[in-house]
Amino acid sequence: MEAPVLQTPPFQKKAVGKTGVLLVNLGTPDSPSVPDVRKYLREFLMDGRVIDIPLIPRSLLVNGFIAPFRSPKSAKIYKQLWTDTGSPLKYYGHVVEQELQKELGDTYTVKLAMRYQSPTLEAGLREFQQMGLTDIVIIPLFPQYASASTGSVYQKVMEIVKPWEVIPAIRFVNRFLEHPKFIEGFAQTARKYMATYDFDYFLFSYHGLPESQIRKGDVTKSVCQLGDCCRSYHAMNQHCYRAQCFETTRLLVEALGIPEGKYITSFQSRLGKDPWIKPYTDEVIKELPAKGIKSVLAFSPAFVADCLETTIEVGVEYKELFEQAGGKHWQLVESLNDSPIWIEALVDLVKTA
Repeated sequence: MEAPVLQTPPFQKKAVGKTGVLLVNLGTPDSPSVPDVRKYLREFLMDGRVIDIPLIPRSLLVNGFIAPFRSPKSAKIYKQLWTDTGSPLKYYGHVVEQELQKELGDTYTVKLAMRYQSPTLEAGLREFQQMGLTDIVIIPLFPQYASASTGSVYQKVMEIVKPWEVIPAIRFVNRFLEHPKFIEGFAQTARKYMATYDFDYFLFSYHGLPESQIRKGDVTKSVCQLGDCCRSYHAMNQHCYRAQCFETTRLLVEALGIPEGKYITSFQSRLGKDPWIKPYTDEVIKELPAKGIKSVLAFSPAFVADCLETTIEVGVEYKELFEQAGGKHWQLVESLNDSPIWIEALVDLVKTA
């Protein structure tokens, strides 16, 4: 008689301590004053993954030209954005931090951090270091991976923990554009507007990047053409920011039942004279009314919290641009902010990272 085969359960590491969860967004000035905006711009733009040129010319460009001359203009725009609770991006970040903590319970500790300015990555990780955590989950709050956003967070985290004598297990969330609850969160808000207005067209505007950064990400040096190659999403372009944006649009279009020919993917917020990924949102908008498009529902799905790029750039400036060109009705779909379905999505990301 053969000996019975023992069925051993799957190995599972015992969680002796809590799991730390660090939610990391890009950042915001501490106030809309010119000095605070200048300080924020200097820290942000001196990141070598944001402006990827050598240190000395980058320093001359940022400290000699961009920060001094752009700060007063940006401060005026931030004053339009600011509310009684401060920066919307930071306000919603703290609300999400609290709501996610409630949902995850006592075996987790959730902290909000910013890649630039406060609350800092260093402070959040230093607090985690003192807690005897079993592991840490890092969630950069960028749906699509880019070297200048998610990649920068990865690099900074590794620089901070590098000298630690004991480094706990660290798990990173690379992207979450495919998460059904992320898509459904934007779709829920969009459906409210679609139920009350018959829009002619749907615009999906994402933060732009220099073309050079996209090409650097193509390790094969043969896949990226910065054109129709992004309309299909596969193993060799899954980390391409532009391809991920087109995939995000495809998933939202599918969820909302938007017909072909009634939508476009475009890119906003370019800086400098070098070519950025196309098409450019502002140029697309100018052409729409001449094509008979008089009403647009606009999305900005590269952001999970409303900020200058959504509320002001898409919601106000692009609305004015559209109306100046002859458009009649422009509506922004707000970001996920603190919506319940976004909290649900984050719970899933923490537990499956």
